[in-house]
Amino acid sequence: MIEAWSVDDVRAAEQPLLEAGVPLMERAAFALATVVARDVARARSVVGPDGGRRDGRVTGARVVLLVGSGNNGGDTLFAGAHLARRGALVTAVLTSERVHREGLAALRRAGGTARDVPGRVPGDVLGPVVDEVLRADAVLDGLVGIGATGALRGVAGELVGRLSDALAAAPRRPRVVAVDAPSGIGVDDGTVPGPVLRADRTVTFGAAKPGLLLPPATLEVGHGAVVDLGLTLGASAGPTASGTAAGPRGVPTVRRLEPADVAALWPVPGPTDHKYTRGVLGVVAGTPTYPGAAVLVSTAAVRTGPGMVRYAGPDDVTRAVLAARPEVVPGEGRVQAWSLGPGVPAAPGPGDDPVDDGGQHDRIRRALAAATGQDAEPSADEQPGNASPTDERPDAGPGGRRPGDAPRPRVAAVVDAGALSLLPGRCPASVVLTPHAGELATLLSARGQDVARADVDAEPWRWARRAHELTGATVLLKGSATVVVGPGVTYSQADAPSWLATAGAGDVLSGILGVLLAAHLDRVLAEPALAAELAAAAALVHGLAAERANPGGPVAALDVADQVPHVVAELLAAR
Repeated sequence: MIEAWSVDDVRAAEQPLLEAGVPLMERAAFALATVVARDVARARSVVGPDGGRRDGRVTGARVVLLVGSGNNGGDTLFAGAHLARRGALVTAVLTSERVHREGLAALRRAGGTARDVPGRVPGDVLGPVVDEVLRADAVLDGLVGIGATGALRGVAGELVGRLSDALAAAPRRPRVVAVDAPSGIGVDDGTVPGPVLRADRTVTFGAAKPGLLLPPATLEVGHGAVVDLGLTLGASAGPTASGTAAGPRGVPTVRRLEPADVAALWPVPGPTDHKYTRGVLGVVAGTPTYPGAAVLVSTAAVRTGPGMVRYAGPDDVTRAVLAARPEVVPGEGRVQAWSLGPGVPAAPGPGDDPVDDGGQHDRIRRALAAATGQDAEPSADEQPGNASPTDERPDAGPGGRRPGDAPRPRVAAVVDAGALSLLPGRCPASVVLTPHAGELATLLSARGQDVARADVDAEPWRWARRAHELTGATVLLKGSATVVVGPGVTYSQADAPSWLATAGAGDVLSGILGVLLAAHLDRVLAEPALAAELAAAAALVHGLAAERANPGGPVAALDVADQVPHVVAELLAAR
């Protein structure tokens, strides 16, 4: 698992090491130079006598340093000095008068050169800089550090804007390496308030930062590399390298699951399991107008490996589902989780014309009542051993509740598309909402928030957190990078190719996630944050299945569903 920590946490963890005299800048600069040299050598690879490729030479490679003030500029200058000693032709572009003097002196001693562009002067001083960058093999972005906020200003902002345009149009692009974080991103929140030089790689120091994982900034980061500086982070913090007690450092701000994490979490049946213990998913999706959504959800669910999938819907849609997936059991019944809403229109508001929902709205309301604990009576076919948390206390009323108890959910639910319009005021975290940006804006607006889709796109984490606060539900905000917010936790997954932005892809995700919630229901009801982790796991599998369906090319939603069992098998084989 990748864990990202706030700037304040990282700085607090650095402080005892700095006070003890640990040379953090030297460590960071050496590691940065090592990563850049390796990448440059691979980019300049040559064909050997045996026909195979081998890494090229760093000697003679052109490296441009974009240097601002402060320690981040120092890291960049010292790294440039290391590269110059290895034979690279290094030029530093100094955008501030307050340059790190020791770093600049080290660069010059190693044979590097520097040019000043500290402010607006007559003539185009940035044109030659842009030309030099375009001729380079690598560019190090060390313009601002992790403490900077807001859009890049002054010469740095102008330079990055010009470079971004030039690199986008250039037939050959140098490798861009961001130092600690791409300059101009919101390091703690993932926003992109102004121009950013998109990186091919980001080398970050001590720990990943939230902006490297959160959209939209994560799309500017490229491949990541975390340099271990010996920081102690987390509640179990022990003594530092100098023997000084570091104390607790809080919890990660953002997490990102990796394949091994999902493999450890994935439900695998044992010899005594049967279809009810493995998890039963109920699906309310599709209408006569949009029957395909029901087929996609049901197919994805069956392919994910539940004990059973039930489908509840209009007769003609039921026939379409059974024609595609004869394993599905028609009709409502005992389930551990529901997948609700794909292909169902939003419920009409006051004064709106009625919609033809094929009875799906009523089915969704009943399912949501069970998922939020609003139906006091357990269903007639509920049996001992089902996932209902009702008990036999003598003073318990209908559904196992004492008078005055809060409603208690009996099942989990994935709520998507039209079902979002039927959401009650408050939900438990075992209800997972899966909107895209437009749907989230609509949901929030209905709850009194002044927000449009563009606002959600610009600050997805902020608005996903707000939706969680207002509803109590776990929120999975779909996008090129998926953000999941639950009680005290945030996950951000960026595992899917851009080709996955296609009709029906969200329906497939709904089926995958519903099965995971059903299989883990007892824990989901007992551990409020688990639903968010399962949602992140579903997003990872969904993304990997899309890539496996047609690597590097277009995919259809049904192709993604068909690849889910292969992805799961590969994950489990590697654990």
